[in-house]
Amino acid sequence: MAQQHRAWWKESSVYQVYPASFQDSTGSGTGDLKGIISRVDYLHKLGVDIVWLSPIFQSPQVDMGYDISDYKTIDPPYGDIADVGVLQDELHARGMKLVLDLVVNHTSDQHVWFKESRKSKDNPYRDWYIWKPAKYDSDGNRQPPNNWQGHFQGSAWEYDEATDEYYLHLFCKEQPDLNWENPKVRKAVHEIMRFWLDRGADGFRLDVINFISKDQSFPDSQETVLRGHEYYACGPRLHEYLQDLGAILREYGAFSVGEMPCVYNEQDLIKAVAADRGELSMIFHFELWVIFPNEETERGWHPVTDKHHSMDLDHGPQGKFSWRDWTLQELKKGVLKWQKFMYENDGWNALYLENHDQPRSVSRFANDDPEYREASAKLIAVFLGFQAGTPFIYQGQEIGMVNVPTSWPMDEYKDIDCVNHWNLFKDTADEEMKKELRRNYQRKSRDNARTPMQWDAGHQAGFTTGDSPWMRVNDNYTDINAAAQTSNDQSVYHCWRSVLQKRKALKDIFVYGDFELVDEQHPDVFGYRRTAATGESVMVITNFSTKDLTWNLQGSKVKEVIVTSNGQSLEGITAGEVRLAPYEALAVLVE
Repeated sequence: MAQQHRAWWKESSVYQVYPASFQDSTGSGTGDLKGIISRVDYLHKLGVDIVWLSPIFQSPQVDMGYDISDYKTIDPPYGDIADVGVLQDELHARGMKLVLDLVVNHTSDQHVWFKESRKSKDNPYRDWYIWKPAKYDSDGNRQPPNNWQGHFQGSAWEYDEATDEYYLHLFCKEQPDLNWENPKVRKAVHEIMRFWLDRGADGFRLDVINFISKDQSFPDSQETVLRGHEYYACGPRLHEYLQDLGAILREYGAFSVGEMPCVYNEQDLIKAVAADRGELSMIFHFELWVIFPNEETERGWHPVTDKHHSMDLDHGPQGKFSWRDWTLQELKKGVLKWQKFMYENDGWNALYLENHDQPRSVSRFANDDPEYREASAKLIAVFLGFQAGTPFIYQGQEIGMVNVPTSWPMDEYKDIDCVNHWNLFKDTADEEMKKELRRNYQRKSRDNARTPMQWDAGHQAGFTTGDSPWMRVNDNYTDINAAAQTSNDQSVYHCWRSVLQKRKALKDIFVYGDFELVDEQHPDVFGYRRTAATGESVMVITNFSTKDLTWNLQGSKVKEVIVTSNGQSLEGITAGEVRLAPYEALAVLVE
């Protein structure tokens, strides 16, 4: 068994707050910092250790704050910098930590740096961004510098008439990419980090941090989907830049989690998180589940065009907004790969099934039918929370919030990725295609995670006293809300609470122990064993089906039930077998 490097953040759990949708304290319809402060005790009782806020910095909100115009000013609807200090102090008083979302691959086009940059080619800020002259086709028509595509549809380049050049934006045209080749840019980013760390922040979530280094030849892409990603997803100087960031983080003893999409080389992932590398604490990669070799290429699995991959396990041949059925065996193979790979290479997993960019996990990976919804939400808690890694809980996940209703009309959707995609097809697609697109938006849109937090069964689910929340409350708030669950010890909330408590109490098993997949070929049961260096072992058993099952304990003898999703005791476990109701989950101490 490998010896694991120990760290406080490995033993922690993280709760992600989406500020606009968490708690409105003013009646404006938008969540704010004072609202978050009012719910600190709720988070403390849940048992989380770190609170991560999605972006709160000044922003035009083209992409919900991921387009920052001032890194040292709080966006007014959320409050001000003094509110951050109060929230931080309230968390610290309870032994909890505050993590901020830092977006430094790009800024808003309203940031003063970019406003200066676009004024002229000789402006001192010109090379803070990536500007290139146009290309011209054989007919003399102006074309972008290369064929790279943006993540939110269309070209990754925007023409700027004032200086007759294009600038790069991997996301919206209002989100120009910073030029990390410029040492002044890197120095400015380092200064921003120190500004917040000096004020007492405990670390950062770093948005698409693997995009910061681009191939400086900016070649055309040969890919057919998301062209260009192969030249920036892990560029030539990425790890140099990450080590610079890591040195600052180590100086403050700070936490870091980097978002790293579109990565097909596992060595780039382990370089970013291996204990001896000095880069990041952990990463969100998008290959959490399945990596299948592609026999037709030497490179192997492809991060975009292969159907079977990661958080995109259910993505069809046309990408995110098309559908693909997946199997439990695929999920097992991917989990096993990354549990073993990180453990054996002294890296660390960031465990997540949902966040602000993903649909709700109950709807996506289990069953949100009313008959199975609660059991499914508990299964997610047990399945995820006892794996090796730091668990991330997204707001509302702890009460089993689900996707938006299928009845939502298109004018309710606000996710720019979804809206842009719809605009591409709404005028040309036939009715059958439009129906399928709308079905997939309901399954995949980021809006699924961004509906207001459901606090109680009252007005606007307790999110706001106003009548017009920035986004519509999910219709099921009278059935799914925190008030009903915190007072019910059989609720989803209390299942999560139990999982987090046991993870800490048995950290030698659940944090630092080995991982072994059990009964890999079973089509409905996902079972795994966690074993401490002392030999003490827990088996986690989850039934991902609507069937009542009897499952063989693989020769193990149950000594104690650690956590159970439906109150099952040892009486339900006969010699060598355990009876499992639909979507039931339990963790048992075995010998």
